[in-house]
Amino acid sequence: MTKFNDYPFKPFLQEAVAKLGFQEPTPIQKEMMPHILKGSSAIGQSHTGTGKTHSFIIPIVERIDVEKKEVQAVIAAPTRELGTQIYNEILKLVEGSDIEVKSFIGGTDKQRSINKLKTQPHIVIGTPGRLKDLVSENALLVHTAKILVVDEADLAFDMGFIEEIDQVAAKMQEKLEMYVFSATIPEKLKPFLKKYMESPVHINIGDKRPTAEGLDFYLVPVRSKKKVERLIEVMDIINPYLAIIFVNTRTNADYVATELSKKGIRVGRVHGDLAPRERVKMMKQIRDLEFQYIVATDLAARGIDIQGVSHVINYELPEDLEFFIHRVGRTARAGMKGLAITLFKPEEEDAIVRVEKMGIPFQQKDIVKGEFVDLKERHSRKNRVRTANEADTKAKSMVHKPKAVKPGYKKKMKWKMDEIKKVERRKNRKK
Repeated sequence: MTKFNDYPFKPFLQEAVAKLGFQEPTPIQKEMMPHILKGSSAIGQSHTGTGKTHSFIIPIVERIDVEKKEVQAVIAAPTRELGTQIYNEILKLVEGSDIEVKSFIGGTDKQRSINKLKTQPHIVIGTPGRLKDLVSENALLVHTAKILVVDEADLAFDMGFIEEIDQVAAKMQEKLEMYVFSATIPEKLKPFLKKYMESPVHINIGDKRPTAEGLDFYLVPVRSKKKVERLIEVMDIINPYLAIIFVNTRTNADYVATELSKKGIRVGRVHGDLAPRERVKMMKQIRDLEFQYIVATDLAARGIDIQGVSHVINYELPEDLEFFIHRVGRTARAGMKGLAITLFKPEEEDAIVRVEKMGIPFQQKDIVKGEFVDLKERHSRKNRVRTANEADTKAKSMVHKPKAVKPGYKKKMKWKMDEIKKVERRKNRKK
């Protein structure tokens, strides 16, 4: 099926999908939806920004039987922001229907969550810890549910949540349908998948170009400046609708945000140390466009969907280079253009080369008089050194010390070697 209206969805769902402006399914949606509609467990692997969320929430909504007042599907999300985002997207789909959807995320009052479960919803979205707690308290009755979705499974594993998801899954129907979505499938995640999934279909949307069309990549050397000074120079040039500045640690997020504040730049912060209320308030401020810049750790690259990001700035390269793709995937979405700027130091050359091998076409840029200017290809100096070394080696091999030496023989040897080097260098330049 090539268009959404080709699917025999219920009228309210067809209307909701049309209202969202969806016409053609993305590759991951086209591949995954048929499996979920027929109840066949599957693994969906694709990079961020490919439409993974709707590839499972649309068919799940279609399959809900409103006559049964019981839990029919459980969706586990590793972060509060991602859980909230999925919940909000499902609400858009169930409008005009009798489908009950409830969200249970960590950092909120547990007793209030229990009170919300006097009637069991059809679809439950939650963070693993909160879901496990509610199941343990016999407040959330998942034994009736046969659909379990694990979103961003590799992130859930990295954050240590697989055990909680396992405990929830163990209480669900024996013939469990599991749908796992992840950008990568780490080796350590496979035992968990094997426990619940018997020969699942593995759909890997391995797009040769891992990033969106309309996205440019600038590589800017820090040089002798402080990195935060270079960052401010970059910020003086661009005028973003909304830019995310990525750092690796909460400490660095606070440092960069504080330094920018000293310059009179108002920035938002998104990292794991924010208290639940602060996070909710921060996300509302971001959605209300109160900030032009957000300083964030990689949690934001995977856990939340911030609309309207025009620029991404990598203040630091991610420790896990796979996250580079997730970071830059925050911009150039829905057909819009975007710019990803990476600040780098010479000692990060190996990491930059590895990122290039992932399909990232960097443009070398410098900053001169408050403007980006093209920079010579950064390997050129290395190539010059190698060429010079090759010329030296060849000259030494062709000029030998005479058996009978005379005064001044060293000068003559050096002169001959220099002449050979000149010839070799000319040849190399022509090449």
